[in-house]
Amino acid sequence: MLRFVQVIVRNLPRFYMIPKMAYMAKHPEKFSEEKCYEYARLAVRRMTRAGHIRTQGFGMENLPKEGGYVMFPNHQGKYDALGIVYTHKKPCTIVIDDAKSHVILTTQFIEMIHGKRLMKDDVRQSVRLMKEISEEVSAGRRYIIFPEGGYDHNHNNVCDFKPGCFKCAIRAKAPIVPVVLIDSYKVFEEWTLKKVTTQVHYLPPFLYEEYRGMTTKEVSDVVHDRIRDYIANVVGA
Repeated sequence: MLRFVQVIVRNLPRFYMIPKMAYMAKHPEKFSEEKCYEYARLAVRRMTRAGHIRTQGFGMENLPKEGGYVMFPNHQGKYDALGIVYTHKKPCTIVIDDAKSHVILTTQFIEMIHGKRLMKDDVRQSVRLMKEISEEVSAGRRYIIFPEGGYDHNHNNVCDFKPGCFKCAIRAKAPIVPVVLIDSYKVFEEWTLKKVTTQVHYLPPFLYEEYRGMTTKEVSDVVHDRIRDYIANVVGA
């Protein structure tokens, strides 16, 4: 929270970016997905500089060169998706909990990159949303979905995954990219203003040819274990 306050205060002269995000979101005829994503990355870069945040990206060569795919990262805190956007050059978007998305800046950011809001207590909406994402991924979009569904001081430990999150990728027969986040929780959870370094690791994709015929639970377990084992090798978690 302390670092979050610092980021807000130091970026007050750039408050104009918030209404500009809202304007860009409402006028797709003027601003392409690429332009919106470029502006989103600019906002993240300014935030990291203001908050003394350093994010290192690894394994970008593992990202599919063409077509849509879904990234499934472990979840540690509010900075997680921003760290991915910071290191992921091509446009991608996010699935976010609807209950946490209706606040200033978050709303404008999500709408500008055309993210999806998931209503966790509405089964019909969840099913409809997964179908929409599947269709968009088939058409070439890239998504970030957090299969843990939330976080609670889990730090570099990986909690259980929700298998249903993987249905959209399986339906689209798309590459599944496991993403490892390390020390991402330190950005807003630790009560300090000291410089912090986080890591984003893109693991080799789990291709349809490999998971074809597997259940969503089996796919979920494979991705979960790859992320868990990778973290264990890097930080001994």
